[in-house]
Amino acid sequence: MVSQVITSTVLGIESYKILVEVDLVQSIPAVVIVGLPDAAISEAKERVRSAIKNSGYSFPNQKVVVNLAPADIKKVGTNYDLPIAMGILARDGIVDENEMKDTAFLGELSLDGSLRAVNGVLPIVSGLKEFGIKNVVVPKENAKEAALIPDIKVLSAETLKDVVCHFSVNKDEVKKLEVCEVDIEDYLNEYTTTRYEFDFKDVKGQLKAKKALEIAAAGGHNILMSGPPGSGKTLLAKSFASILPPLELEEAIELTKIYSVAGLLHPDNPLVNKRPFRSVHHTASAIGIIGGGSNPKPGEITLAHRGVLFLDEIVEFPRNVLEVLRQPLEDGEVVISRAQTRVSYPADFMLLGAMNPCPCGYLGDSQKQCTCNDFQIQRYRSRLSGPLLDRIDIQIEVPRLSPEELLNTNIKSETSAQIRERVVKARKIQAERYKNYPIFTNSQLTAEYIKIFCRLDEKSENLLRNAISKFNLSGRSYDRILKLARTIADLEGAKNIESAHIAQALQYRNFVENDTV
Repeated sequence: MVSQVITSTVLGIESYKILVEVDLVQSIPAVVIVGLPDAAISEAKERVRSAIKNSGYSFPNQKVVVNLAPADIKKVGTNYDLPIAMGILARDGIVDENEMKDTAFLGELSLDGSLRAVNGVLPIVSGLKEFGIKNVVVPKENAKEAALIPDIKVLSAETLKDVVCHFSVNKDEVKKLEVCEVDIEDYLNEYTTTRYEFDFKDVKGQLKAKKALEIAAAGGHNILMSGPPGSGKTLLAKSFASILPPLELEEAIELTKIYSVAGLLHPDNPLVNKRPFRSVHHTASAIGIIGGGSNPKPGEITLAHRGVLFLDEIVEFPRNVLEVLRQPLEDGEVVISRAQTRVSYPADFMLLGAMNPCPCGYLGDSQKQCTCNDFQIQRYRSRLSGPLLDRIDIQIEVPRLSPEELLNTNIKSETSAQIRERVVKARKIQAERYKNYPIFTNSQLTAEYIKIFCRLDEKSENLLRNAISKFNLSGRSYDRILKLARTIADLEGAKNIESAHIAQALQYRNFVENDTV
């Protein structure tokens, strides 16, 4: 009789129910695993054999056939070790298969029978709950992460023997596993005590840039800063993380699923409770940015989901690397297609770029003369294509600080906490406005939603009509100006978009023609 054990796999951040079927065949002793397993699963036969023997149980002296159904879904990872072992022990009559009917198993086995943590537990457990599974057995290191999903019992185990004792057919040996429970609010509340290394109070001058970053944080807009070396672009960017609003619970769970799949969660802090700030070096490859590999993993744009992707010296990135950002910036997701699989990852991030205005860095500087010729400047700027620039809502100059700004230490700048209060207030306005829609911020407004939430009065329409004629605005630029104006209005607490909001939004767009589109 074939034994059946429930487990699950994850492709992208989507979970799929997998049935581990085990049969014993009278033949030369061997273990055969079928059902599109990867190398890690194929090697499980040796781990499972040693783990069962070293846990004090006998391994069948027959041919063991393991089928991972459905067989048309590619299986990856080491989380199949425990369900395969339980299937073998159930087929051998050591554990009660009837007791495991509504229970799923996840975990990698060591040779001594102890359980090791695996990746992707949160999206897997979330999917198992939707499949109607009542209980799940996971390694102790993954227990807090799995317990973030409500209404499913999480059983924490340290060894294979612990799991066997819980489901043993010998009632004298039964020893129940510990049930893990967590209060998700405790992890969310930790955000309020987070301290940041960089604060806006330490940034001298640059009031326009600070205001632009505040608007970007409030509405989730992309922003590009251009200025000479030493003007404070990098410090402004690093301080940007300190004014980002806290994550909503739904956003935190979604982000935690991504980091779970990537293996970046800490076992003692299983919930990502603040928005990510990913700073990428210009030597990063296109696959490193967008994700991929033979078993597609999330890239930097997905790890920056609901947060910020910071590209310092953005023009030093290869053009092909920058161009892969175009579609995710528009759609908020990235689709990675391979011969055997197609994976979709969320990628709704804020792009924060910093650059010099020219190769020497001093074009337009008030103190130092630029040494670049027109051809060098054009070639330098052409690394940012017109379509990419069109997707950046805010484009600002960060000028050199004056001697007075540098020397005057008595001027008290606003702290990040003060700015964050306004950002959070604006985000709450957006949350209330979009509570019945599948969006969180103004930057996510589609053309349909723009018609509903970005209505203009006659004065604002005339101003925008003149701007379209003067600057030859594209349809995308038009939409992004309206989204930006909507955020500016929210920061001011205005119910409707006014002409002053449109005028301010226009000031944050760069209308310098790019001949290299």
